[in-house]
Amino acid sequence: MKRTLWLFSLVLLACVGCDHVTKQAAEQWLGGVERVVLLGGVVQLQLVANPGAFLSLGAELPEALRHVLLIGFVPLLLAGAGWLLFRSPSASRTQALAFGLLVGGGLGNWLERVRGDGSVTDFVSLGLGPLRTGIFNVADVAIVAGLLLFFAAGARREDTAPE
Repeated sequence: MKRTLWLFSLVLLACVGCDHVTKQAAEQWLGGVERVVLLGGVVQLQLVANPGAFLSLGAELPEALRHVLLIGFVPLLLAGAGWLLFRSPSASRTQALAFGLLVGGGLGNWLERVRGDGSVTDFVSLGLGPLRTGIFNVADVAIVAGLLLFFAAGARREDTAPE
């Protein structure tokens, strides 16, 4: 249990720190620039203030409701995820890593919302030809990676469970 706590904490702090540093760098380097195109357009950097959640989900909601959901509800959700990990005596390192990514990414975006105007800084999009992602940030990558790892670990556990 001690190892999972350390791993969870380390990953959480790394996510929040990397997210903060990359957002500051993006604001400094991309402020006043419309778009930076790299690798033939595969990577595009563009500074955007996102009032919604992942890929602007919920950006069109009334401001008061967005505030309740993204500033009020998110910390409860993050605390619940942490509680689930530590409540499980058989939590694996993979689960600790997944929860660290999820909570760290969520906390990175939440802290920026609380300190700022309720929005987060997004600055990266990926694409090939006409297929392109929305604009996202490092916290979003951590959240998605954590979810994928969590579900992959659950699927792997089911595959190896005795019948």
